[in-house]
Amino acid sequence: MAARRKARKRALEVLFEADQRGLAPLDVLKDKILRADPPVGEYAVTVVEGVVEHQARIDEVLSTYSMAWPLDRMPAVDRALLRIGTWEVLYAADVPDHVAVSEAVEIAQELSTDESPKFVNGLLARIAELKETLSA
Repeated sequence: MAARRKARKRALEVLFEADQRGLAPLDVLKDKILRADPPVGEYAVTVVEGVVEHQARIDEVLSTYSMAWPLDRMPAVDRALLRIGTWEVLYAADVPDHVAVSEAVEIAQELSTDESPKFVNGLLARIAELKETLSA
């Protein structure tokens, strides 16, 4: 699933840039699609649109289960990655939960702090455990 990994990273870039620049993620996405350097794949678009559509609920879930780590205190990369992972767990029926968690952890290992993979794994695993009660 190398294509999906690239798409997740591209979606992460969009969400991270929007967060850092105080822009709407869909505006950043449109800009990246127009520039197409590198190209924005279909799954990256789906992820960004899904996160934007469900961001209020995603942020509520993350805030509830992040154990004293408010969203605004998380590293921006982790925040964007957790939003993607939570969207995949709760809303992407074609992505098995363990794949969503594993992919997020691997990307965190590559792009974030030393502590991030453990934090991302724990939080997304908990969300996956509670998925049935959170999806309602």
